[in-house]
Amino acid sequence: MLTPLNFPKTPLKLSRKGEEIYVWDIFRKKKLMLTPEEWVRQHVLHFLIQHKAVPEPLIAAEYAIEVNKMTRRCDGVVFDRTGKAVAIIECKAPKIKLTETVLHQIAQYNFKLRVNWLILTNGLQTVVAFVDQATGDISYFEEIPPYQEMVK
Repeated sequence: MLTPLNFPKTPLKLSRKGEEIYVWDIFRKKKLMLTPEEWVRQHVLHFLIQHKAVPEPLIAAEYAIEVNKMTRRCDGVVFDRTGKAVAIIECKAPKIKLTETVLHQIAQYNFKLRVNWLILTNGLQTVVAFVDQATGDISYFEEIPPYQEMVK
């Protein structure tokens, strides 16, 4: 059973193979098993396109970066039109609480990408943080900003 999320319904292309449910990922152009985390990722990335005016080609899903000589994957990264990363999205399954540890994970990714916006969600709760790269100050926001705000 898929947990209802605090995101608007999104028209995902779902299919079934036996007991397994799959989703067509428009970002990676392939069918993926619909895990609870993937359910959240698909909703937040589609939300960015449909409700925050993020151009679909400027979103990368499962974006690989190197942190401490290890390959890590950001669940989502939003880029500006010059190809510079402006936001990192970290998704957790709905049953995973958004703790300090989870925030630390996204902060580690940001040492590499140096973005201003960190978006952390389990589909039920979303934490949006603005990181001033010049001062290191962090401000929290009630909701995900529109794309034009992210690229300022």
